[in-house]
Amino acid sequence: MIESALAYLQAYGLNEAESKIALTAGMVFVSVVIMICIELLTKRSLLGVIHKFAARTTTRYDDLLVKHKVFNWLAHLIPPLLLYNLVVPVLQFYPRSIDVVQSLALLYLTVIFVLVILSALDAFLEYYDQSPIVRKLPLKSFIQVIKTVVVSVGGVIVISNLIGQSPVVLFSGLGAFTAVIILIFKDSILGFVAGIQLTTNNLVKVGDWIEMPAYGADGDVIDISLVTVSVQNWDKTISTIPAYALISEGFKNWRGMSESGGRRIKRSVTIDMNSVRFCDEEMLDKFSKVQLLQSYLRNKEREVAEYNQRHGIDTSSPVNGRRLTNLGTFRAYLVAYLRNHPKINPDMTFLIRHLEPAENGIPVQIYVFSNDQEWANYEAIQADIMDHVLAILPFFELRVFQAPSGSDIAVAGQALQKGLSGDTKRELESKMQESRKEANQ
Repeated sequence: MIESALAYLQAYGLNEAESKIALTAGMVFVSVVIMICIELLTKRSLLGVIHKFAARTTTRYDDLLVKHKVFNWLAHLIPPLLLYNLVVPVLQFYPRSIDVVQSLALLYLTVIFVLVILSALDAFLEYYDQSPIVRKLPLKSFIQVIKTVVVSVGGVIVISNLIGQSPVVLFSGLGAFTAVIILIFKDSILGFVAGIQLTTNNLVKVGDWIEMPAYGADGDVIDISLVTVSVQNWDKTISTIPAYALISEGFKNWRGMSESGGRRIKRSVTIDMNSVRFCDEEMLDKFSKVQLLQSYLRNKEREVAEYNQRHGIDTSSPVNGRRLTNLGTFRAYLVAYLRNHPKINPDMTFLIRHLEPAENGIPVQIYVFSNDQEWANYEAIQADIMDHVLAILPFFELRVFQAPSGSDIAVAGQALQKGLSGDTKRELESKMQESRKEANQ
């Protein structure tokens, strides 16, 4: 057919070279028209059908493929494929040009193919963005790693085609630049390794509450990428932490608390040790009217009486034998009160204990777990408990130790002034006036 066309052109007075040029130009024109027609047909007809079909289906993934233009990029693959296959017959008279055009077509195919993969990965990530899988696995990190690999491989293929070498040769030559690559992509490499460790060991996932004071982070993890972890703090600010810093520096993850079914309440109230004393009959009679203490008092009084009788204790002196104290009875009340509290988890650690006495008094610590982990509810629960503890202390004739305030000093001064004689008062007032004058001068 080609020979017939050449003979036809030569019959009109063209020589062989001119006939080849004319025939090649005609075939190039026809090929370009064919590629344009096919591309227009693909974009306007085929893509329109695909978009309508995706809009009518109930699945969401095909809509995301349309949104991220995956089908549009696939349509761009047709022209270079046609060009790669048509260039051989079209440029058969110019064999040197065939390799050049085919190389350009391969470059275009490689770039479009990389863009297709990247768009498909973006659609995949958005599809699973609201899925529980994202809370278990940092898919974004994996997607970014895959994107990096795809772009790197595509870049190597493009460069190898441009320099006319095999991609295998180029890959083997990269060993000499390993140190430079590690230096340039240090954060990405460290982040990649840290991401693998975080994922493999399930150390952190989206939705976890973490604390990392060095980076001002205290809140929920909202994003885990290849290089960084984003945390939305409780004041709604965003802290960005390098992924490798979570491994190298350490952090606190509150996921265990969330999964345990309870949240710790650890509060102390400091008792003035001068208010601690043995219970007398009047106090015991008052305490016996408290429903939560009735069972405890019956058992404890019987136990103490049996012990003292068995050991022949002279109970006329309060020093001898065993006796109930107002502080011990108060601790027993706290145990009973919290055991019956509807917001306390009875299956977790439950302690009412003394801490080491200090110059400020003896701390009584409440160490229990609430069954409501919601922050606002949790704070309300422990606030209600401490309100009740502080209000009930005077009933047990105990005092809370606290540093004296201005009003305490004023009351003490008034009491002291009432107890002084007239001469002493006048002398103190005179000295105070003199000190005021010196201060003013």
